[in-house]
Amino acid sequence: MDIYFSCSITGGRKDEPVYQAIVEALQADGHRVPTAMLAFPDVMHEEMQVSAAETYARDMAWLAACDAVVAEVSTPSHGVGYEIASAVTLEKPIICGCRQGARVSKMISGDPHIVLVEYTEVTQYLSAVRDFLARMNPTNHTD
Repeated sequence: MDIYFSCSITGGRKDEPVYQAIVEALQADGHRVPTAMLAFPDVMHEEMQVSAAETYARDMAWLAACDAVVAEVSTPSHGVGYEIASAVTLEKPIICGCRQGARVSKMISGDPHIVLVEYTEVTQYLSAVRDFLARMNPTNHTD
């Protein structure tokens, strides 16, 4: 499956190891993650090379083409919120994870189209993501 991974970039990078674990697990499971670069340290430098208009067009095309959205929402981010709202409009399946105790917007936690998973260890979120994706694709083909 094509998975759109969403996480904070300019809002804060303290969860970068979590982002990396999520992307690496998705890829190890055979999924394509066009936004994989968001999880890694060079993202700030790489994104400075691309204009805002180019980023918007690129990311919206990836979002439209994806099979599902996997997001980490512990760190508030305007961009992540925009991507999730766009995914709701596009009727994409969405799962969001947050560290236990993180303050998550009620627009995310209250939306019935979004599965929100609180976790203490990233492995808990990864298990929920795998279950979520398996329910979408009961034959477990990861093209």
